Amino acid sequence: MAPVLELTGVSVRREGRWILDGIDWSVQPGERWAIVGPNGSGKTTLLRVAATDLWPSRGRVAVLGEAIGRVDVRSLRERIGFVSAALVDGIAPSLVARDVVMSARHAALAPWWAAYSAADRTRAERSLARLGLEGFERRTYGSLSSGERQRVLIARTLMRDPELLLLDEPAAGLDLAAREALVVRLGGLAADPSVGAVALVTHHLEEIPVGTTHALVIAGGRTVAAGPIERTLTGPILSTAFGLGLTVGRTDGRFSAHASP
Repeated sequence: MAPVLELTGVSVRREGRWILDGIDWSVQPGERWAIVGPNGSGKTTLLRVAATDLWPSRGRVAVLGEAIGRVDVRSLRERIGFVSAALVDGIAPSLVARDVVMSARHAALAPWWAAYSAADRTRAERSLARLGLEGFERRTYGSLSSGERQRVLIARTLMRDPELLLLDEPAAGLDLAAREALVVRLGGLAADPSVGAVALVTHHLEEIPVGTTHALVIAGGRTVAAGPIERTLTGPILSTAFGLGLTVGRTDGRFSAHASP
């Protein structure tokens, strides 16, 4: 099958600095990827390129079989789910959770400018339920906790059954309970064959859900390692990426890391 995402020699230069430098990355249908690396390594920039939100300075990008530069990205974006901090800031606090999710039907941030059916409302409620938010349909977005907001935004992306789901640090800033609730739900999505390919950016191995199949480790805008997760998230590879001796463990499918003694 054709890759869902294929980056070849992708580089991004900003203010005289290469944020990404020669990244090759291929994601196949059904794969679940974690993108790991230190702060400033280019992880979010890479995800923006994959979401067609950012044009690379050089290299080739193909998303869902379409070469970027030869396709109208507006229609392509309708097939991609992208959750980022920028989206969090764009949602009105007064909107109820169901409307936040339902408005994704027309790629809007509010439901006022399009007509929605009873089927749309039901679908939005089912998307919320998939993220453990039954009973939250009429709760205002502004009244939700940070973890609940993140789950609403992920439910929003599921409204249109994206073929590629991109999550930029979905657990950032969450406390332990909220993080664990989110990671468990993401594990459920990873196990669901109806969910398209997934790529998740994180700094912390503990935030990688069970069922993640592959990992891309980057540092300084370059690839350190990429491939099946059990061969990629290792102590030697992460020690190289983070510049610190690290020991990696795995318990019940969840990864962790700590400094080597």
